[in-house]
Amino acid sequence: MFYSLLQSDYVALFAIIAFGILLGKVSVKGVSFGLSAVIFVAMFYGYLTNALGMEDFAIPGIIQKIGLLLFIFTIGMQAGPSFFEAFKSQGSKLIILAVIAVFSGGLVTFLLGYLFDVDFKIAVGLLTGALTSTPGLAAAIESSQSPLASIGYGIAYPFGVIGVILFVKLAPKIFGISVEQQELKYEEEANAGTPELMNNNFIVTNDNIHGKTIGDLNIRFMTKANISRVMEPNKESKPPTKETVLHKGDLVKAVGTADALKRVEILLGEKTDTKIPRSGIHEIRWFVISSRNVVGKTLGELDLHNNYLATVTRVRRAGVDLTPRPSTRLRFGDKILISSTKGNVEGLTELFGDSIKMVETPSFLPVALGIIVGILLGKIEVPLPGGSAFSLGLTGGVLMAALGLSRLGKTGPIIWHLPSNANALLRQFGLLLFLTPVGVGAGTKLVATISEYGFQLFGIGAVITLVPMLCVTIIGHFVLKVNFLSLMGALTGGMTSTPGLSAMDNMTESDAPQVAYATVYPFALVSIIIVAQIIGGL
Repeated sequence: MFYSLLQSDYVALFAIIAFGILLGKVSVKGVSFGLSAVIFVAMFYGYLTNALGMEDFAIPGIIQKIGLLLFIFTIGMQAGPSFFEAFKSQGSKLIILAVIAVFSGGLVTFLLGYLFDVDFKIAVGLLTGALTSTPGLAAAIESSQSPLASIGYGIAYPFGVIGVILFVKLAPKIFGISVEQQELKYEEEANAGTPELMNNNFIVTNDNIHGKTIGDLNIRFMTKANISRVMEPNKESKPPTKETVLHKGDLVKAVGTADALKRVEILLGEKTDTKIPRSGIHEIRWFVISSRNVVGKTLGELDLHNNYLATVTRVRRAGVDLTPRPSTRLRFGDKILISSTKGNVEGLTELFGDSIKMVETPSFLPVALGIIVGILLGKIEVPLPGGSAFSLGLTGGVLMAALGLSRLGKTGPIIWHLPSNANALLRQFGLLLFLTPVGVGAGTKLVATISEYGFQLFGIGAVITLVPMLCVTIIGHFVLKVNFLSLMGALTGGMTSTPGLSAMDNMTESDAPQVAYATVYPFALVSIIIVAQIIGGL
C-alpha cells in the first residue's frame, strides 16, 4: 500500500505540494522559504524513491511544462507595465544597479564554473539559487533541458536568502551610514520630484479675464491645473465647460500641483477661503474604467467637455493619483474623478462601464491566447553568423509576449488584463506545478552530484551571492551617489530577494526601499531569465 502510494504520480504531486507549503510557512527569526520550500520536499521525495529502488518514478513532464507556462506568463503580466515605465521614470541609476547585480552574478558564475570545472547546467542553478530567482531557474531548465540546474538552485538558495538579509542589516554600519539622515534626504527629494495634487478656490479679479470663456483662456494649457467648479455671485455652482464665461467676482475651484495653483492665481485672481457648495445638479464622483470601448483611448479623444459637460480632475492608477492631460491614455481598471451634472452621470456610467466586478472578474481567454502567442514567438529563429540561429525559446517567448501584451492593454475586443488576485493564484499554482516534477527529478541525482563535487558548490553559491551585492553597493554609493535606502531597495530588487526587502522594514519607516525594489525588480527578473538562458545553453 505504502509503495503503491509512493509510485502514484498524482498522489505524489499533491502530497509534495501540501508538505512543501507547510514547510514554507515555518519561520525562523522572521525568515521562511515560502513556496520555494516545495522544491526541497520534492528533492527529498526524489531521493527517497531512488533509494527505495523506484528509479523509474517520475511526475509527468507535461505537468512541469504547464506549470512553467502559467508561471512565466503571469510573471510577465504582472511586471509588464512597471517594466516599461521604469525606462521613462527617474530610475535609470537604479536600473543600472539591477544590470550590475545580474550580470556580475552571471560573470562570477561563468568564471567559477570554468575554474572549478563545474557542469554549467549545475552552475546556472547556483546562479538562480544565489539570486533566489525561480523564474531564472525555469529558464535555465528550459534552455539546458536538464534537472541538474535545480540541484544547484537548492544548494545555493538558503544562503541566497540569509546572505541578503544579513548584508542589508550590516551594510549601514559597514559603510558608516546614518539611516535617519538618509530618510530625511529621501523625503526632500521625493517631495520635490512628485508634487502632491491639491485644490484651492479663487476669485476672479483680473480685468483681462472678464468676459472670456475657459476655452479662450486655455487654462489647462496655461496653468497645468484643472477647473472643477465655477460659481457666479448669488448663483449655484456649475461644472465648467469650454464655453463657460468668467466674470469678475466669479468663484473658481481648481485642482493641481502647488505650482499649477500659483499659476491659476496669477491668471485669474487671488485665493479665497469662500466655499463653493455643490449645486443640486452638480455631481462629483469616481468612475471605474471597465468598458472595452474606452480602453486605450486618450482623454482628448473622448472630449468629455463637449460631449458630457464633464471635467476629469484626477486619474488614479494602481493607487497613484495622476494629473489628467488630453494625452492621458486610459487603461482597464483605472479610476477617474469627474465633475459633471447629475443628468450626465448615466451617460458617463455607460461610457466607462464603471463595473468593479468586471475589473475584478478574471477572464482566461487572454491567458490562453497570450501563451499561444508566446510559444509561437519563442519558435522564431534569428540566423547568426556561422550558420547558427538564436531563438527566445519557450520561456523567453512567453515572457516577452506577456510583457508586450500587458503593456499594449487591448487588441480589438480582447483586454490583456488579469486581476491581481487571479494573477497571484495562477502564478502560485504554476510555480507549484513546475517545482514539484523538477525537484523530484533533481532528487534522484542529488547524492551523485554532491559526491562528485563535494561541498565546494555551497562555497561557489555563497560567492555568487556576495559579489553582486558588493558591486552594487560600492558602485551605487560611491559612484552613482544613490540614496542608501534606495540603494538597499535596488540591491534586494536586483537580487530578486523579497525576504531581503522585508528585512528593511525594521530599519526604516521610509518607503524608499520599496519604491526602488518595485522599480528594478521587473527589469532584474527579465535580465536573470536572459542570463540564465545563456549560461544554461553553454
